[in-house]
Amino acid sequence: MTSSDQPVLLVTGGSRGIGAAVCLSAAANGWAVAVNYASNRSAADAVVTQIEAAGGKAVAVEGDVGSEVGISAIFAAVDQTFGRLDGLINNAGIVGMKARIDEITAARLQRMLEVNVSGSILCAAEAVRRMSVRRGGKGGVIVNISSMAAVLGSAGQYVDYAASKGAIDTFTIGLSREVAEDGIRVNAVRPGIIDTGIHASGGLPDRARDLAPSVPMKRPGTAQEIADAVLYLISPSASYITGAILNVSGGR
Repeated sequence: MTSSDQPVLLVTGGSRGIGAAVCLSAAANGWAVAVNYASNRSAADAVVTQIEAAGGKAVAVEGDVGSEVGISAIFAAVDQTFGRLDGLINNAGIVGMKARIDEITAARLQRMLEVNVSGSILCAAEAVRRMSVRRGGKGGVIVNISSMAAVLGSAGQYVDYAASKGAIDTFTIGLSREVAEDGIRVNAVRPGIIDTGIHASGGLPDRARDLAPSVPMKRPGTAQEIADAVLYLISPSASYITGAILNVSGGR
């Protein structure tokens, strides 16, 4: 186990899209980064390689946040590699294929809640155990990645995903109040229509382009624009911000 003065950030689902952008930006801002992935090792390694090429420190960490075994493996790897944890970005999430409520199966719903809700809550619990000043930690920051779907509902597409992100919003508010005296700030970012691969995984690869006219700014956002918001919230510039949910949605 090694430790240093360099703060350590764990990004779940850090190998692609928003997660990868957060990892790269955090490393550029002085964080050592644990790049979590569930199955795509090559994508995580590519992020690590890019960080190291720029002089940063990073490690790829395998683990499915949809299982307790996976979460335990993630945090054990962080402990072994860095010996400390200063921040958590709960970014890992999944979306199902476009479906109405009467087409949604119990298996789909269970998996979505395991990853999007239970995974975020259990990862936060592990982070609090390490960062809480009540437990001998030095404090820290948590940012949960929500979605504008939480307030818009995603009717006719994936109301189950929207509901899972609504749970993340509520969790963010409650947890922020629970651990404020532990020296831990907890906030969330609600991305709007962002041009990433998650749309393809839901069977709508052109969704960002197709919905651009409905965005007041008339364009989809980028993963980097979400990363910039996350980096602000984990920075000293946001030292008096906790329990906030920041919309990064082009006004949608």
